[in-house]
Amino acid sequence: MKSYNNWIGGQSLPAQSNARFVTHNPADVRETVAEYPKSGQAEAAAAISAAKDAFGKWAALTPVARGRILAKAGQIIEARKSELAERLTREEGKTLTEATGEVQRAADIFRFFGGVGYTHGGQVIPHDLPGNLLYTRREPLGVVALITPWNFPIAIPAWKMAPALLAGNSVVIKPASAAPAMTFELAQALDEAGLPKGVLNVVVGEGRPFGTEIARNSAIAALSFTGSHAVGSSLYQALAPRMVRTQLEMGGKNPTIVLADADLDLAAGLVARAGFGLTGQACTATSRVIVERSVLAPFLERLVNKARAWKVGPGLAAGVDMGPAVNEAELQGNLDAIQQALGEGANLAWGGARLTDGDLAHGWFLQPAVLTDVTPFMRIARDEVFGPVVAVMAVDDFEQALAVANGVDVGLSATLVTRDLKKALVYAERIEAGVVKINQISTGLALQAPFGGVKKSSTDSFKEQGAGAVDFYCRTKTIYLDYSA
Repeated sequence: MKSYNNWIGGQSLPAQSNARFVTHNPADVRETVAEYPKSGQAEAAAAISAAKDAFGKWAALTPVARGRILAKAGQIIEARKSELAERLTREEGKTLTEATGEVQRAADIFRFFGGVGYTHGGQVIPHDLPGNLLYTRREPLGVVALITPWNFPIAIPAWKMAPALLAGNSVVIKPASAAPAMTFELAQALDEAGLPKGVLNVVVGEGRPFGTEIARNSAIAALSFTGSHAVGSSLYQALAPRMVRTQLEMGGKNPTIVLADADLDLAAGLVARAGFGLTGQACTATSRVIVERSVLAPFLERLVNKARAWKVGPGLAAGVDMGPAVNEAELQGNLDAIQQALGEGANLAWGGARLTDGDLAHGWFLQPAVLTDVTPFMRIARDEVFGPVVAVMAVDDFEQALAVANGVDVGLSATLVTRDLKKALVYAERIEAGVVKINQISTGLALQAPFGGVKKSSTDSFKEQGAGAVDFYCRTKTIYLDYSA
């Protein structure tokens, strides 16, 4: 078991109350993974104060100098990839292959934004009068707060931290209590890379006291949040009176449309990987499959065969395709969603049972589930489940498929499987989603491209990831200079 403390002002500090909590391996709850301080509002205030004190000197550095520190941190993360991936798997549960890819992603994000430092700046704009210079500067906001979820415990903190720091802000971050270790490991890598003390501060504990402090503390200039719509909406309203800049990413109910002309083997493979991979615990996971009725039966046969063959077990075991749910509450939520769907008239084509054979009895394991006879008005077709549960719906044609796909109040990622180029392009134009995939899985993102949802999935103002992610963490100043006299 590893013991962590809050990271405030460049120091490792316990909670003032000395209260602690532990995380357990979701594949075997008999194993305690790490111990953490149970922090409250006082620790959040101390972290914000430290960030405020550190801001001026950090902001005064050039973007190139800041970028060099980020790039070095990326090298440190990559050098520790095997160690970090194993710890990530033990705490969050995903397979070692998935965890290794995620750690590499974090290293690549820091490397990418290290390079952005060479191009980060304003622009010179032609003036309409001679002897005048018109240009802009991009300046940091100040102290920014980050709140991150447990499902990508190193990638999401990295893709928020890196642009915030590159822009010259100081940061206070609260990772989810279910899997905080990776955020502390990122802080250690940045400290080793030369990040000045106080520029990055990590506080772990209950969310409500942290949210209360960032809402009332005048030093907070911005918040970037990834999590549930309920929590995100509450934070948005709490920060609105001070007009704090807010970025929210809040999940989805992502469709994969399978048209009659699709390669059904490809379609079934994409749905299985996007629905069952990462234990379905991804905001971009496929949870709705909308299939043209003429190919429903052969598609279902292929998908069920994939589900039957999907190997579930501890993420550190060889050959495992899917690890456990992160905790008992998530597992029970998956089971409840399946039972409610059956009560509303859906049928279970495969899976959906808790797995308890042998050592699996000590973890939160679930068979991947395929539900059929689902209608668009069932809760399973509208509410995010956040587990390996795929709901299959039949439609008559492409137009109906689009209507069903767009008929929910969220819009994050959406996939179409087809050989018809015209329908693919029409779909790209008309689907209500921030991320559009054609003949690809709904999960998986290019770190150099913008990411974010529409509708209730997001505030839909600033995008995350890609070079444009820095925009959220900057303000633009316009300068007019007359040198004609």
